[in-house]
Amino acid sequence: MKIFLTLLCTACVGLPALAQQAPNYSCEDTASHRQFDFWVGRWEVTDASGQQRYGENTISRRERGCLLLEEWLSSRGGTGSSINYFNPADGHWHQHWVDSGSTIIHTAGGMVDGSMVMEGSIYYLATGQTAPFRGSWTPLEDGRVRQFFEQQDAEQAWTPWFEGYYRKLD
Repeated sequence: MKIFLTLLCTACVGLPALAQQAPNYSCEDTASHRQFDFWVGRWEVTDASGQQRYGENTISRRERGCLLLEEWLSSRGGTGSSINYFNPADGHWHQHWVDSGSTIIHTAGGMVDGSMVMEGSIYYLATGQTAPFRGSWTPLEDGRVRQFFEQQDAEQAWTPWFEGYYRKLD
């Protein structure tokens, strides 16, 4: 029994050392983790004409390129944040969005014909209702990014939810 306890204690002491020796993985070195880099930056978000300003959005790469952090500030003072990441286990990009009191959005997807396209659901905090939701981010030739979201209604029809055009501020 004494030998068993000695071996057990030795193994437990060695576990933290093994954990510290785990190899690091840099997402900055993989093409899949870089697919959404066109969205990284500090942006002004407007309508298509650039006349109506919706707010500002900052998208930054974090965790050695394994995470994109979105920080939104609307023209009306509302805020929201999302984390976006590529999961090699399922081969999809994931977005988890939470704003200052109205919605929680979970979507997943990937690149389709030059656009990041994700589908999932939206949850409305005030009503407790959930609906199918999808979005796309498309880099445009003039350097802007078009963001377009749709929600499915009770009749299964997709209706526009938000369309914004991102123009880099930096």
